[in-house]
Amino acid sequence: MLLTTKEIFSKCYGQYAVPAVNVFFMEEIHGLFAAAQEAKAPFIVQTTPFARDYANAHMLLAMIQAAAKIYPQTVYAVHLDHGYEAHIWDAIESGGYTSVMIDASHDDLEKNIGRTKAVVEKAHAKNISVEAELGVLAGVEDDLTVEAAHSFYTNPKDVETFVNQTGCDSLAIAVGTSHGAYKFSGGQGLQLQILKEIQQRLSGFPLVLHGGSNVNEEVVRRINAAGGKLKTDAKGVQEDELKKAIALGICKVNIATDTRLLWTMVNREFFRDRPDEFAPTTPGKIFMETYKAFMLKKFELMEAVGKSLEFVICDL
Repeated sequence: MLLTTKEIFSKCYGQYAVPAVNVFFMEEIHGLFAAAQEAKAPFIVQTTPFARDYANAHMLLAMIQAAAKIYPQTVYAVHLDHGYEAHIWDAIESGGYTSVMIDASHDDLEKNIGRTKAVVEKAHAKNISVEAELGVLAGVEDDLTVEAAHSFYTNPKDVETFVNQTGCDSLAIAVGTSHGAYKFSGGQGLQLQILKEIQQRLSGFPLVLHGGSNVNEEVVRRINAAGGKLKTDAKGVQEDELKKAIALGICKVNIATDTRLLWTMVNREFFRDRPDEFAPTTPGKIFMETYKAFMLKKFELMEAVGKSLEFVICDL
């Protein structure tokens, strides 16, 4: 069942969170949909402009639509992550998306409001939800790089004005996470006091946590043992922090780095242990199962297991 993110958030606020997972290729989509159907958990499948350039938007959407037929009991939204106007207009007009994100977080508040409001007007006319962003996350995501010196937390004093003037459906906030594999190297963790103040000012309004990967130490260790050279001081969002954040209004948790690390681990170990192999399907199958197991744990952590039934019952 394809829904908007607004429809999904209407039920999860303060109770559970929905993982929003960036995808690039078929194996990821299989693993994601298979896990969601087994867990009976709603989810958001995301494509970035970078992924659309890599695979072609038509290919990505076709794979997602095919997965919905293969796994017909899934409840999900399709979201354009970190889009700029050119990407957003195409996503709105071409169809297939039920949610878009306008990332004008690098602009000043007034310009961010203006750009976001323009997107909201066009998207809402097509019943497409809009995610906006206040505050800037450091790190690397696809071809976007933001130095730590240029990142800043969301100012709670701005959130009410921003949401009221733009009409956006959810708000991504900067409360200490970062994009990419080198998160929290300073050990600061989530700034829960900022999140709490934002929630108090936006009671009941869906909040979004970007950079929500965990960066599992064991996965990094296995990658490096198989020939990788990743830094080992990265620390993502910890389970206890995530649970507290969900209680404070986080409805959507973006995941990208963790799945990339899984792909790297599976493929490095496979070709290390089986250097005579060259067929892509064998490690591909291993990756799909590893990915599915990973997502099942994420659904459980976010307490989303079984929540798809709420939407199915309402539809009936």
